[in-house]
Amino acid sequence: MTTALLLMDFQNGIAGRFAETAPEVIPAARRALDAARAAQIPVVFVRVAFREGYPEAATRNKSFGAIAGSARAPHMIEAAEATQIIAELAPQPGEPVVVKRRVGAFASDLDVVLRGLGATDLVLAGIATSGVVLSTLRDAADRDFGLTVLADACADQDPEVHRVLLEKVFPRQADVVSVDEWTASLTQGDGQA
Repeated sequence: MTTALLLMDFQNGIAGRFAETAPEVIPAARRALDAARAAQIPVVFVRVAFREGYPEAATRNKSFGAIAGSARAPHMIEAAEATQIIAELAPQPGEPVVVKRRVGAFASDLDVVLRGLGATDLVLAGIATSGVVLSTLRDAADRDFGLTVLADACADQDPEVHRVLLEKVFPRQADVVSVDEWTASLTQGDGQA
C-alpha cells in the first residue's frame, strides 16, 4: 500500500481568495506537506491552467467556457503567475506538478502519475472543498483508491457547503481527519489514518 498526498489548486490566483475566510488552510496544508516529506510519502501538486487560446474551454461549459473571452483569460494560461503553486507550498525538485483542465484533478495525467508512484491510497487537501476536492474524491473513489480528506487543509467560499461536505458527504467515501490526526497516524505507521 502506497499513500500519496495531493495538494490541489493551491495556486496564486486561487489561494488568495481564502486569506480572510479560511486563514488556517494554507498553514494546515504546509504542515501536511512537511509531514509527508518527512515520512517519504510522495506529494503530487495539482493546478488548473489552460493552453494559449483556451482550446480546452468549451463555450457550453458553465465553469470554464466564459473564461476565454474574459479579463481573467491571460491569468489562467499555463505560464501565468496566477496558475503557479503558491510559494508557501513550493514543490521540490522531483515532486510532480499536474496541470488539469477541469475542476477535478483527474482531468489531467494524474492517473498515470499515481500509477507510476504505485499509489493505492490518496490523502486530499485543496481549495475549494466543493470544487476540486469533491470532484477528485468522487472520481478517486470510483477508481478504488483508499481516501483520506484533511479537513483543515480544505476550504470553501461557502462555510455551510464546506461543513456539509466534510460532515455528511465525504465520510461515505473517505476518512475525514485533521492534519494533526493524520500526521500523528504517520508516527504510528498508518499513513492512511
